[in-house]
Amino acid sequence: MAAPLLPLWLRRRARRGKEFPARLAERRGIAALPRPAGTLLWLHAASVGESLSALPLLEALKEKRPRLSVLVTTGTVTSARLLARRLGGEGARPEDSGELPVSPWLIHQFVPLDVRAWCDRFLDHWRPDAAVFVESEIWPVMLAALRARRVPAALVNARLSSRSTARWAWVRGLAAEALSSFAVILAQSRADAARLSALSGRTVSSPGNLKLASPPLPADPAELERLSAIIGDRPVWVAASTHAGEEEQVLAAHAAALAAAPNLLLILVPRHPERGEAVAALAAAFGFAAGRRSRREDPAGPVWIADSLGELGLWYRLARGAFVGGSLVPHGGQNPLEPARLGLPVAFGPHTANFAEVAKDLIDAGAATRVADVSGLAAWLQRLVAEPSWAAQAGAAARAAAARGTEALDLTLAALLPLLPEQGCTAE
Repeated sequence: MAAPLLPLWLRRRARRGKEFPARLAERRGIAALPRPAGTLLWLHAASVGESLSALPLLEALKEKRPRLSVLVTTGTVTSARLLARRLGGEGARPEDSGELPVSPWLIHQFVPLDVRAWCDRFLDHWRPDAAVFVESEIWPVMLAALRARRVPAALVNARLSSRSTARWAWVRGLAAEALSSFAVILAQSRADAARLSALSGRTVSSPGNLKLASPPLPADPAELERLSAIIGDRPVWVAASTHAGEEEQVLAAHAAALAAAPNLLLILVPRHPERGEAVAALAAAFGFAAGRRSRREDPAGPVWIADSLGELGLWYRLARGAFVGGSLVPHGGQNPLEPARLGLPVAFGPHTANFAEVAKDLIDAGAATRVADVSGLAAWLQRLVAEPSWAAQAGAAARAAAARGTEALDLTLAALLPLLPEQGCTAE
């Protein structure tokens, strides 16, 4: 019933920078690109984290099925930009098109909203041979449309929080029907598998978390060398993917740690780069005149704000340790495996529900520290600088713990391959 109002809502989102105006039609299932010939897999990943966790899976599928084409849909402009940066090359223009010139077997589109006519239009054009949804994207109308077309679907790396389970429990029949659309459901943790089993009335297995299988984040070697020369031997730490209400705590901990390590540099990376100006104002309130990456300012003082997209791999390689955000505020935490893969000691706050088992495994391995507040983060910082042998041991433990993810990828790949025909339908 809300469908007639949704175009107005989309235009409002475009004015706020949350949609690309030139690509709004994709949200109504209208494609500007042709369907490629041959087998086409549709993979939907809601945002940045899901997209990154899916990249190793896409590469593995392509290796097994060389003629495979993949349509990747997401729901955020940030994820579109990241995919273009990682897979599109200099010719990619995510604001205007979903083409990825460096990876011509991949196409990006924005997922249509869950309106029957828009879902039908999307599926009529793309005619996928199979569909894969990553993590927690359960759209009843789209799933019903896939069922009607007998398109096999899978839900992989699935997660379902206790809170979401409680909400779905109010419409248990609808939840069970939606989940019945999936020929394959693979959970990322044992707890997620138990919740999905209870909701769906079927046994759900947990091969592991695909985020464990991701390769280390990339970095521009020339820029790494340049910034390393600028920073010199200063100790550096990264506060990555921070959220509103969290930067104040990070800055307070940094201010406390400077008393013992006056040369310490904080690279502060807000989860949403557009918040760079607001974060710089917060730093100024703490007495830090912070330079900003988006303004082409290099690190000079005690704080540098890396308000850019897709460069976390660069910041981690410059650092001795990393605090992973979304965890000092009740957001659920961002991915602690990204710094762990690069051999960094990791810290995070009490809110890590999104990565509960991963966080526990890292703590148990001696790779990560859970901090409760500003004083806990400051104490971790001081130890990071004052005890290099401890930092080296924690970093080695982090790298080893993060390397244990290949099994999840192999099991997920084995479950998906039977859904894909060797020869798909051909474009008209």
